[in-house]
Amino acid sequence: MLDRLRTLARRAGLAATRCPACGALAHGEGPLCERCAERLAPRTGGYCPVCGEIFGDDSAVPAVCPDCLHEPPPWDRLAFHAVYAGGLRDLILHFKFNGGYGHSRLLSDLAKGAAARHLTEPVDGVVPVPLHRRRLAWRGFNQSSELGRAVARGLGVPLWNRALERTRYTQPQTRLDHKERQANIKNAFAADTAAMRGKRVLLVDDVYTTGATLRECARTLKRAGAAGVDVLVLARTMS
Repeated sequence: MLDRLRTLARRAGLAATRCPACGALAHGEGPLCERCAERLAPRTGGYCPVCGEIFGDDSAVPAVCPDCLHEPPPWDRLAFHAVYAGGLRDLILHFKFNGGYGHSRLLSDLAKGAAARHLTEPVDGVVPVPLHRRRLAWRGFNQSSELGRAVARGLGVPLWNRALERTRYTQPQTRLDHKERQANIKNAFAADTAAMRGKRVLLVDDVYTTGATLRECARTLKRAGAAGVDVLVLARTMS
């Protein structure tokens, strides 16, 4: 049956490929099937361009939120692909925890697309949010490094995989409330001062939840002499 469908697609002048998200046959210009293309569409409006706070619907013009006007985060701009929900959430969780490394290319492409849409200033290099060596040994890879490598390649800049180090083992942030997350992650990172001095950095992670980890990383990079920090994540949670 599959061979027949491919033959019919070739006769119709279409390339039949497997959707990298769900495995269904995909016909069209992009790699995704029609259903996944809709489920994984980028967020185009109704968010704060500084922290990604979601407001209104997708048709609303992006606008800086009151919190960022009153107390800006320690970065200049945040880029993200879409809200952490539905198909995107499923892909990220499978990628991180269930051996879904095969989704790395798709998620990396989504991250590169977000960088191209949102980032207006050039950066000198990409810094992934690091894992502590204990968690890295348990998981086997750092999802932020995988995303960062693809983004750095797309931007034509270096990946600074060791410029930021997690020096203290911390509890998983997902188990803590907002205040506990801030205390848990405080002073948990160190940056390479010689490498970061005067550089404009793109900090990369998979998901923005409360922003506590990203804020601590950005502050650490700034204290090490970084001239500027932008942030790129795949997904932004709804507050």
